[in-house]
Amino acid sequence: MLIHSLEQTTLCRGGFRRTALHFKGSHFTSMPIGPASCPQLANCPTVIVMVGLPARGKTYMSKKLTRYLNWIGVKCRVFNVGEYRRSAVKEYKKFDFFDPENKEAMKIRKQCALDALADMSLWLEGEGEVAVFDATNTTRERRQLVLDYCQQEKNFKVFFIESMCDDPEVVAENVKEVKVNSPDYRNMNKDEAMRDFLERIRMYQKSYEPLDTQHDKEKSFIQVHNVGQRFLVNQIQDHVQSKICYYLMNIHVLPRSIYLTRHGESELNIKGRIGGDSSLSFHGRQFANALAKFMEEQDVNNLKVWTSQLKRTIETAGGFHAPIEQWKALNEIDAGVCEEMTYEEIQEKYPEEFAMRDQDKYHYRYPRGESYQDLVARLEPVIMELERQTNVLVICHQAVMRCLLAYFLDKNSDDLPYLKVPLHTVMKLTPMAYGCKVESFYLNIEAVNTHRERPKNTDPLRKSEDALETVPDHY
Repeated sequence: MLIHSLEQTTLCRGGFRRTALHFKGSHFTSMPIGPASCPQLANCPTVIVMVGLPARGKTYMSKKLTRYLNWIGVKCRVFNVGEYRRSAVKEYKKFDFFDPENKEAMKIRKQCALDALADMSLWLEGEGEVAVFDATNTTRERRQLVLDYCQQEKNFKVFFIESMCDDPEVVAENVKEVKVNSPDYRNMNKDEAMRDFLERIRMYQKSYEPLDTQHDKEKSFIQVHNVGQRFLVNQIQDHVQSKICYYLMNIHVLPRSIYLTRHGESELNIKGRIGGDSSLSFHGRQFANALAKFMEEQDVNNLKVWTSQLKRTIETAGGFHAPIEQWKALNEIDAGVCEEMTYEEIQEKYPEEFAMRDQDKYHYRYPRGESYQDLVARLEPVIMELERQTNVLVICHQAVMRCLLAYFLDKNSDDLPYLKVPLHTVMKLTPMAYGCKVESFYLNIEAVNTHRERPKNTDPLRKSEDALETVPDHY
């Protein structure tokens, strides 16, 4: 069965077919346009259905969750119904468009939801594994419509995430910082936009029906109360849903900064040798002193310092008075039989291995060592703990820092192994509403360059600038 499906899947992924959805009476009709749908070779796809009033953090959760799932290797994508609505209604006028008694607007909004569902199913039947259906979905009728389509028509698993918040200060702050800057209000001053959006929330409140354990006891869902103060979990179906719940229980929205830096220059760095467990060079010790001074000038409250268990990171943290934790998970990628060799020596002794790594650096595993894919799996607990913490300085290694940066900057597996993370440079990450602010500080201590460019013969169409040449102020 598996072999029989391969050719069909390839054909589908080479030329996706579109599906038109129509809702008639109490059921869907589906009209394919183009080639027939292709069978799934992996587990049954999952649809995450967001639920909740506006300004409750649904899109924030959607984006963070999607970034996390893609980072761990689960192909995930957000389908935001608001974007479909803005495409259908070119000019937003006022809040009464969201009044449940506005029949014409309700018809437009339902069709936008159906269009998003059609595109979502097309993607899941192709390459996708998890899709996030990002909308308010505040009524039982709308949730049932989505559930019937996903389960009965498409045989997708469905998991609801409801964000509930009754703290008026949190809601007001979210409206002020995020919602009034949406495309709906580009021609409106902020005070007027604030009033309109609060009225929009009131329109949704007229018909809001939260999930509950009586009416929805057979559904799989998690309710998040007041941005993580309390959770209610019901009917978890599988490992993916379990990971989603665990992730949501670890994220928070408190202001914080994450500082990432590599260890100071090591003795093996000077010799051009990878891996190993050498001590710092003269310039590396200079950087350790400069780093302690730099962080003192940053005046960070309750700073924690994390290092690997290798000498060069521990020595780099030697001048700190803050709490220091050593993580084995932060150790550099294991180069196996190539440890402490130069790239020239690897190419000479293991030419086939050298060539295979250049062809697919992310998935390539050193003999008796690790791949970047292995490293991402090893670093998942570190990411979870970073999401739980406030202010942290992580002193790590080149491959490790690339993986951590790829998570926060939403970089794909093709670009991850080539991100530029020079020695003696500190990157300050400040999580924002829908992204991450990035600041780069070079501490003006000389060091060798350990970056190896992407080989040009692996993909002649890709420009080397795809990897981080310089880190932008905002990402």
